[in-house]
Amino acid sequence: MKLTFVVILCTISILSSCQNSTNTNMQNSEITEKNIVNKLYSNVKHYDYEPMYYLTFIQNSCFSEILINDFPVNKNFQKESQSKTLDINNYIFKSGIQKVTFRLYPAGKVGLIDFSTLVADTEMKIQITESDNNKRDIDGKKISSYETPTIRIQTSNGAENNSFQSAGKSYFEASFTFVAKVPYELEGFEDAQNLKELDRETLEKKLLLNYKKIKEVYQSKNYDDIARISFDNLKNQFISEYQTREQINEVWEMLMNSYKQPTFEMQPIENYKMVFFADGKLVVLMQESKDSRLRGNTSLWAKFDKGQGVKALFCNRYFYIPKGEKEFKIF
Repeated sequence: MKLTFVVILCTISILSSCQNSTNTNMQNSEITEKNIVNKLYSNVKHYDYEPMYYLTFIQNSCFSEILINDFPVNKNFQKESQSKTLDINNYIFKSGIQKVTFRLYPAGKVGLIDFSTLVADTEMKIQITESDNNKRDIDGKKISSYETPTIRIQTSNGAENNSFQSAGKSYFEASFTFVAKVPYELEGFEDAQNLKELDRETLEKKLLLNYKKIKEVYQSKNYDDIARISFDNLKNQFISEYQTREQINEVWEMLMNSYKQPTFEMQPIENYKMVFFADGKLVVLMQESKDSRLRGNTSLWAKFDKGQGVKALFCNRYFYIPKGEKEFKIF
């Protein structure tokens, strides 16, 4: 049976201080499955001008990851060429300088072509635009852009062509910045510890224990606890995108529809590596699988079947510890 992989936010990136019902203090204790939509919408504000920021990329002859403010926003490990436009407000926590980072990887064997290294026509083009959410238009004014560097090389017939500067290498990374001005301010990680400074082995054991606790929340289908775990990040999401109550309700119903499937089953937490994001403020157990459908996701995921084939849902959770505290909270 074909396995279809989807990332449902458990994809909308879920900020929350959590811990589950097994001897931990669940934040957002007043939140339930039934009241979460109203509670979320009560935090959303609307403005005469609602700036929306979009990232459009065109990628060729490689795989890629894109991060904003050192938080992963897009991954592509299945197509050697791709283009896409992403709304990125949820990764802009407040007005000021925002950092975009991208990483390029060889795509491997694609048909008869061998992309075992980055090649001459490897490229990444990124453009940042701004528009007004009230006008529902993504074709706004250009804010910033970046293109991978090239060099001129001479071909065997004497002609000159542009070639990717890092052709022949197995990895390329670059960053650039842009300035955003938004009317909101989201909860970020200014008060979080730098987890890279902690003992790595102890941190990983503690993180794995928390993954197992969150996995049990999902597997036991404790929908009120799932709502509490989900609340903080969904709040950031909807505040930054100026969402309506109807839009919030649609997203929540989509998530719950997956969790409530009779066939919903969390998968083993295995074959992982510990990775840091947000300048060391966030930590996660990432899949180490070379399967392009799994690569780039965390080890917290489930399978379910609605009668149209098995699908996979990735609950891409990130963990942090506030300064002065010892226990993990979830983003």
